[in-house]
Amino acid sequence: MKYTHLGRSGLKVSRLCLGTMNFGPRTDEAASHAIMDSALESGINFFDTANVYGGAEHRGRTEEIIGRWFAKGGERRECTVLATKLYGIMTDRPNESRLSALNIRRALDASLKRLQTDYIDLYQFHHVDRNTPWDEIWQATEVAVQQGKILYSGSSNFAGWHIAQAQESAARRNYTGLVSEQSIYNLIVRNVELEVIPAAQQYGLGIIPWSPLQGGLLGGVLNKEHDGVRRLEGRAQETLKKHSVQIREYEDFAAELGHEPGDVALAWLLHQPAVTAPIVGPRTQDQLDAAIRALDVTLNEDALKRLDSIFPGHRTAPEDYAW
Repeated sequence: MKYTHLGRSGLKVSRLCLGTMNFGPRTDEAASHAIMDSALESGINFFDTANVYGGAEHRGRTEEIIGRWFAKGGERRECTVLATKLYGIMTDRPNESRLSALNIRRALDASLKRLQTDYIDLYQFHHVDRNTPWDEIWQATEVAVQQGKILYSGSSNFAGWHIAQAQESAARRNYTGLVSEQSIYNLIVRNVELEVIPAAQQYGLGIIPWSPLQGGLLGGVLNKEHDGVRRLEGRAQETLKKHSVQIREYEDFAAELGHEPGDVALAWLLHQPAVTAPIVGPRTQDQLDAAIRALDVTLNEDALKRLDSIFPGHRTAPEDYAW
């Protein structure tokens, strides 16, 4: 396993991050524990979750599953860089969502209880809260750091100017601020190249891409549909129709390279500037094994250019609109 620093921090994390959103709703507890054990054995030390994960009827269930896994001992907690998030609605009470100082305090304590740990390595804001000033957010975060409950702060789904606003506010307080940004990023969806990645590079944030295979569309979906292995519905099917020509060219190119399409998609992200670790969210052990395989894929300049020609990005960002 390869490791890198999370943004400008001194924290070392694996180049793949284990996403746990499926733990509970799609993957039962025993299988979830087995996947986490296998991830650690393979060298993946970076686990991502959120307080709302677990399904609409059981928010928090995923953190509880992870907590019971930690409780098994065997230095599971000590070997894990644990990231969780807050923002989403946990109950119908008015102060149990977003980023008020009150919710940061309550949500953090609730996550610590569910996770059966006394600290969070990376506490992430799941979305920007336009109604709470950054001074309030940072003051509450600083208290949590002083209490030893969190070590680092990260953002998720922020725009470039949100990152700038957060970091400038933190600088005025002589505080570290954010060390990471978690955004949707893959060969099909490359909007973050416009301003989010330039902002992250300027302020020293590591990018943690979610949905690296765009819901499976970059995982060989046409070949799987042809073989009757998988059939998409709804929005995914509409997206497939829109990009079917590109995806067919992409799958053919992956075959030319001698790799599975999903491996190429993850390897491409690992070649992108500012990317720390794509989040892989396996439902099964086989899916985890497939993700780990991508670490051995090297793409040369010609391959990267070919992928850019299939799925054009924003290479003149952040002034992309002006050229």
